[in-house]
Parts: sequence; C-alpha cells; structure tokens
Amino acid sequence: MAVTGAVMVSFLVLHMLGNLKIFFGRESFNEYAHWLRTLLEPFVPYRTVLTILEIGLVVSVVLHMWAAISLSRRAGKARPVKYVAKKSQANGYATHIMRWGGVTIALFVIWHLLDLTFGVVNPAGYNSSPADRMIDGFDPSRWWVTLVYVVAVVMVGLHLRHGVWSAFQTLGWANKDRNKALRATAGLLSIVLVLGFLVPPLAITFGVVK
Repeated sequence: MAVTGAVMVSFLVLHMLGNLKIFFGRESFNEYAHWLRTLLEPFVPYRTVLTILEIGLVVSVVLHMWAAISLSRRAGKARPVKYVAKKSQANGYATHIMRWGGVTIALFVIWHLLDLTFGVVNPAGYNSSPADRMIDGFDPSRWWVTLVYVVAVVMVGLHLRHGVWSAFQTLGWANKDRNKALRATAGLLSIVLVLGFLVPPLAITFGVVK
C-alpha cells in the first residue's frame, strides 16, 4: 500500500511540474510533451519509455486498490465484532474519503485520459497539440469541466494527506515527538500539489492563459 502510494505521489509531483509549463507558452508545453515521448531515442523507439512509465503507473494503481481491499477484508476477519468504543489515529472524515474518494478519483482519471490524453471528449480532438487540448479543454465555455476538475483535485489532496500520514505510521516514523511535524509535512505536500494542479486550469478558464 505504501510503496504503490509512493509511486503515485512521485508521478503527481512530476505531472504537476509538467502542467505548469503551460505558463511558459504553448511551444514550451508542446516541447515538454514531445520530450516525454522521445526519451532515450534513438536507443529505444518513439514513446517506449513513456509507455513503460504509464504501464507502471496503471499497475501501481491496480495494486494500490487491491491492497486497500485486501487490508480491509483482513481487518474485518481479524475483528469480526466491532469495538464498543473505537479510537483511531486517523481523522474520521479522511477515513471515509479514502474509500469513496479512491473510487471518485479512479472515475475522474478515466475522464481525464479521454479528455486530455486521447482527445475523445476534448473539443480540439486527438490530432491537436497537447497545449491546444489543455487550453480548449478548460475553455471558459466548459466551466463545468473545470469545476469537476477542482472537486476531483481537492479529493486527491484529502486522499493524499491521509495516505502520506498513514505511510509515515506504516514505516514506523510516527511517534509523540514527530507526529506534529509529520502531519504538517503530509498537509503541506497535499496543499502544494492541489494548488499546483489547480492553477493552470483556473488560469485558462479565467482567461489568464489563452
């Protein structure tokens, strides 16, 4: 659970940094997208490295969901009768978000791929440049897409905050002396990622980036 989570967090950080390239202009963003597809050329064919990374990410997502379901079932079998009084180190709201938020995020990722990666539901279409798909995708006329994106990213942030904190506990780093700092680290990482992902689409929707 922790390992696959770390893989996805690493992806989110790199993905966020890549999205911010839109502020340097369409050409800069398109060059970045092209660079991703030509990594290690001509040693390997076009898009080989990116495809391997995408497969690794998908495997991580599937294993992460499998781990969550397996751990939940294991916990249920270990304690079939609920505690009279239950005390958890996790915040109550976050515990529910981890379950339903994960499903919501998975559905959003499917839409996100159809929109900005494959161009199936994007006004610019598949044959357009990555920058055109991003800018057309968050056009002011598609404000509802931006709204869905905002909600989904906030859900990712809440999921991430609780997940990073849980990973710290799993690794045995959490204790009375470190808890405050570790919670702050998890919260700060989540805030940075949420803001980093929201700034580009909001800038496009409100006409800052055209």
